[in-house]
Amino acid sequence: MKSSGKSKRKAGGSTPQKQAAAAANAPADEVTPQQRIYSVVAMIPEGQVATYGQIAALAGMPRHARLVGRTLRDLPKGTRLPWFRVVNATLRISTRAGGSENTQRQRLEAEGVEFIGERVASAHRWDTAT
Repeated sequence: MKSSGKSKRKAGGSTPQKQAAAAANAPADEVTPQQRIYSVVAMIPEGQVATYGQIAALAGMPRHARLVGRTLRDLPKGTRLPWFRVVNATLRISTRAGGSENTQRQRLEAEGVEFIGERVASAHRWDTAT
């Protein structure tokens, strides 16, 4: 069965931002993988990007880059979570149904992120060691 592409939230459900805040304060065994992903994505500084794999590793789920992609794909329209700061391993914007690649590039460029052809300049990759 095909998904309608719409995110399903419980009545009175929480936004990704609320889930990220909850994840930061909840005991580790009560935090969902999606909440961990939201928390990491929320920390990406303006003007920088992170890869799906980098987000997965920082969320404590190495080798789960596809889960990060699915989680971000299912964000509700109008979310304030900076999903657009997440790119693929080659620092390119991944293509997706719905064609939001141009929106993602425009939002990154508005933050000062530079592109070399189709790739984000490596100087904009989020260095979590600092």
